[in-house]
Amino acid sequence: MLRAEIVSVGTELLFGEITDTNAAFLAAELVARGVTLNRKTVIGDHLPTLTQVLQDALERADLILLGGGLGPTDDDLTREAVAAALGETPSEDAELLAWLEGLYAARGRDMPRSNRKQTWLIPSAQALANPVGTAPGWYVQPRGPRYAGKVIVALPGPPREMKKMWAEQVLPRLPLPDHAILHTTIHTQGIGESNLVEVLGDLTRGQNPSLGTYARKTGVDVRVSASAPTHDEAQALLHPALSQVRERLQRWTWGEDGDTLAGALQPTLGDRTLGVIEAGSAGHLCTLLAGQANQSILHDAAITENHARLITLGLTPVTLRDRGLVSEQAALELAAGAREHLDADIGLSVVVSTTGDNAGTAHAAIVTPDTHRATTINWPGHPDQIRERAAVAALALAYRTLRPGGWQG
Repeated sequence: MLRAEIVSVGTELLFGEITDTNAAFLAAELVARGVTLNRKTVIGDHLPTLTQVLQDALERADLILLGGGLGPTDDDLTREAVAAALGETPSEDAELLAWLEGLYAARGRDMPRSNRKQTWLIPSAQALANPVGTAPGWYVQPRGPRYAGKVIVALPGPPREMKKMWAEQVLPRLPLPDHAILHTTIHTQGIGESNLVEVLGDLTRGQNPSLGTYARKTGVDVRVSASAPTHDEAQALLHPALSQVRERLQRWTWGEDGDTLAGALQPTLGDRTLGVIEAGSAGHLCTLLAGQANQSILHDAAITENHARLITLGLTPVTLRDRGLVSEQAALELAAGAREHLDADIGLSVVVSTTGDNAGTAHAAIVTPDTHRATTINWPGHPDQIRERAAVAALALAYRTLRPGGWQG
């Protein structure tokens, strides 16, 4: 078993100024390769603390991944911490120095003296090439009996640089275990987590394969995992359990793994066009739809809170006066208006309130030639959260209405 820890370096991460997406990426990469990840740590730019964290990690783990802190400034301290933790002295590497100076020369610039620290190496470190940045990584195999067999990898902070270095420079070097972990995540909509667990029944109690359920913005995800010494053995364990989960959740499933709810909606439309009217959701629904590779499904859209404009799009003055804009009736009228006034085969609407006593209330509606259906959510929160939930509710309504087999309530 290969035990690993991830240490993310940077005060900006510690204070929440930047979201640490690198650690999530690396965690998924490790788990997919059978590595046991025991800990993730975020450390500010403080050399004694970082050195101590690294020394502690070396006592517990076989593989330590350090992210960030490889820049040229005084607060980029990852190299210094690795050197201090191992009791080694860094020095400039002539080949790295020539490469970095050439990089600046090719851009018609003189290399700042501060960048010379990016050419440092310690005796137990190999440089990892960075073709899209100026910070080489380190692949460290500590010398001496105390840390024999352990590996430290220092990666740059920018995600584009880190991912390329990880794939091209780190993975080929790692002593990965002869072990496979496979998993598939099934996305559901329209069923709560506790009810889903009841439907799965005895399947949730298995250890290998194992099931985990997770509430997401788009519904509830079910992760089915299996581990074995080889890929084929893991696949043989995973497949029967996955087939049972798919069968039991077929009524609510809309996709798997990297699928998106907006992407799942595309094939349900066929060659039909979709018109969208949004009021109060600041275009969140259109943004989700337009984020797909095939943007042609969004035939036309109107995003407005102007009452006069909404009346021209199908909202009746009587509904506006008696029930208000954020009402089920208004959503249905605007969905019908999306078909008529936006010249679409299917109309989809969402109306949202983010302020006042009604904050958190939203209604979505879909109208087809033979269907009129609406849904309501009432979940207070930050305005952006409310708008996002409303947009997702509208997508889910559309998918569940148009999916093969028709509406599944």
